[in-house]
Amino acid sequence: MPFLFQRKIGSTRSVISPFTVLHMLARCCTDLAEHHSAFRSVKFTPHDFRRIFTTELVNSGLPIHIGATLLGHLNIQTTRGYVAVFDEDVIRHYLAHLNERRQLRPDDEYRDTTSDEWNEFEEHFDKRKVELGACGRPYGTPCQHEHACIRCPMLHVSPKMISRLDDLEDDLVTRRARAQAEGWAGEIEGLDLTLQLLRFKRADTHRRTRRPIVDLGIPTPRTGKTQ
Repeated sequence: MPFLFQRKIGSTRSVISPFTVLHMLARCCTDLAEHHSAFRSVKFTPHDFRRIFTTELVNSGLPIHIGATLLGHLNIQTTRGYVAVFDEDVIRHYLAHLNERRQLRPDDEYRDTTSDEWNEFEEHFDKRKVELGACGRPYGTPCQHEHACIRCPMLHVSPKMISRLDDLEDDLVTRRARAQAEGWAGEIEGLDLTLQLLRFKRADTHRRTRRPIVDLGIPTPRTGKTQ
């Protein structure tokens, strides 16, 4: 049968229900938590593995349009949503993981950072500065996309560089017209993808610039009688 989660009982094949799959994943996390405490607060669904698989592929260098084909997505923007990083979720789980690790490790293992280690850390963020903005790749990892920043989902475009995106778009449109006149079908396909991603990044940058600035104010100590 064309189903990923299925089982055979006797001579009959049947599809495993979603509830059963969730229960099996929860049981695996419970077993793993005995040796890896990070799994105590983790809850997986089958769809999570689809997202993890896609994120690993794209961040390892696979062009996102190929990932879209593998997943059966008709729109590449759907695939982009799969590889998006939700900062709030990442930070929450990461802090929970750090707290559990710190409780398990003895205090004498913590030491001050050496000057060489700190210089290496700063150098990583210097290398993440690119013409169009900043690269969001994780610390200690090289560029997996050969500096093809327009196509890279890790690129965060600076609002100051929107005019540069316009210049790049004009150049791509000119190149596409030449490719179409010459009949370079492969070149046209690649340019169309680059144009699509460029326009998406520009629209996203415009959307971010229109967000109002929230003034949180300066905290002041409370005075008087509290209610």
